[in-house]
Amino acid sequence: MNKLAAASSESTRASGPTRAEHAAGMAAYLDDGERLAGEVGNRGPVRFDANGKLHPEILAAYWKHGFYVFEGVVGAAEVAALRADVDNMLERAPVTPGATVDAEGRPALGRDFARETYTFIKPLSDPWGGTDKLNGRHPSQMTQPAPDADAPEDVVYLMYGMCQSMLSGLRVYGHPSLLAIAEAINGTDFVPYNDAIFVKQPGLGGSVAWHQDGVTHWNSPDWDEGIHGFNFQVQLYPTTPGNCLWVMPGTHKDGRIDIKRRVAENGGSDKLPGAVPLICQPGDATIVNRQMLHGSFANTSPDLRISLTFGFHCRTSILGQKGVLAVNAEDVYDEQRIFDRAAVIAVAIDARRQHFPDETPFRYQPFAGLEDDFAFNDETFGRVLRDYNTKDLAI
Repeated sequence: MNKLAAASSESTRASGPTRAEHAAGMAAYLDDGERLAGEVGNRGPVRFDANGKLHPEILAAYWKHGFYVFEGVVGAAEVAALRADVDNMLERAPVTPGATVDAEGRPALGRDFARETYTFIKPLSDPWGGTDKLNGRHPSQMTQPAPDADAPEDVVYLMYGMCQSMLSGLRVYGHPSLLAIAEAINGTDFVPYNDAIFVKQPGLGGSVAWHQDGVTHWNSPDWDEGIHGFNFQVQLYPTTPGNCLWVMPGTHKDGRIDIKRRVAENGGSDKLPGAVPLICQPGDATIVNRQMLHGSFANTSPDLRISLTFGFHCRTSILGQKGVLAVNAEDVYDEQRIFDRAAVIAVAIDARRQHFPDETPFRYQPFAGLEDDFAFNDETFGRVLRDYNTKDLAI
């Protein structure tokens, strides 16, 4: 994937440990995390009760720990289609940040989209930690190893808009098991958050500093442990302790955490004790409460990670709020805004129905009776899917 980036420049290299030194220094911590993950468990296939609802044992486990690993949710053929579409997005990325063409000289994907499709970073860097970006919710910077001498200048870190850029991405957004999980946690009138594809190339992928996602409701009189929603991550490749997301079980119950202090009390090390790596196989889907303390380290491992990330909220958490994490922070999430963004779910369900006719589609209650108006076709692509991520519901 190095063709996605420009040639290297030693003047911009990080001054931290080398890639090899970082990997060696992480080894004991990764082993301990894998042991803790085995002790916590909190994983298995999606199970439903006699009424077709998410099994109460899984719900209880999610609310206890703040996460769950659903094994084998997405089948091998669908994973292959997702990989192919992600590869196409990567191949169509701008050859350098801001360029209009890809590495082959073709028009780069998304140049006509309202929102930028790609985020680039320096290899092995932490672009948010210790900054005021994203409302300053990443207060402590992760270790930034120095990449190998032949590393590219910039690498793709995030890709946006999977529901308009990838037909397979739109279809997985309408996955009946995933939507049934969302309904079980957030109610029948659940609403979407946003989506992004994390790309962590071997020896190049950046970190995500320890953080809690939510910023809106910490001081709300109606605060509860689910008020900021959750994120799914559908994994396209095996995730390992060296490249995966790490979580601090149970911290979704703790309110707002002084992360900077926690790191300082750990001797300034980002290797926080008690964290658990979300180890997965291709087709597994993790669910993580957005209030839980979580993060990921620079990928100095030899393993690729690509995670399709998309989240959902309770409607009551969203209605009437302002878009503090959205494209326009002054946006108000009124009934129409919620309806317009939630319509993507309805179109995704029909796109999946058309592709998997033998599968029982999920019935999304807010659009019951409106299915014909939100069938997947050229008209709804333009009306609903085009630039849908400018209407994300981020709190």
